[in-house]
Amino acid sequence: MNADESLITIFPKGERAARAYFVGTAWLNILVPQDETASYAVGNVVFEPGCRNNWHKHPAGQILLVTDGKGFYQERGKPARALAKGDVVVIPSRVEHWHGASSESSLIHIAITNNSKDGAVEWLSPVTDDEYTRAQRSSQ
Repeated sequence: MNADESLITIFPKGERAARAYFVGTAWLNILVPQDETASYAVGNVVFEPGCRNNWHKHPAGQILLVTDGKGFYQERGKPARALAKGDVVVIPSRVEHWHGASSESSLIHIAITNNSKDGAVEWLSPVTDDEYTRAQRSSQ
């Protein structure tokens, strides 16, 4: 059994996430579409090993609830933080960051994304292989 087969997936994987915003393969299952107040949406994201999203920021912030696997979260200019099952990440408004799986494990998290008049997310440049490698080294 490989590392991925031991992960507990609470929700179905959903649809493949937009390739333009990820290095590697990720899956997105929208659990709660933007609510009637247009203030938030909730999704389950599965990152395959080595997958990470691009640098991005949320005009009104985001919360990540890690449900399984191992990965990283990094804010621009700061060291990467290792993530594991049970971790919670509160991402402030307009802070550039990325998150994704380790090279040896998938990462599964629930994303609670606040919405604003400026939208939910602003996508930026991909996380380079060098940035990803440095994140893995700095968080060990």
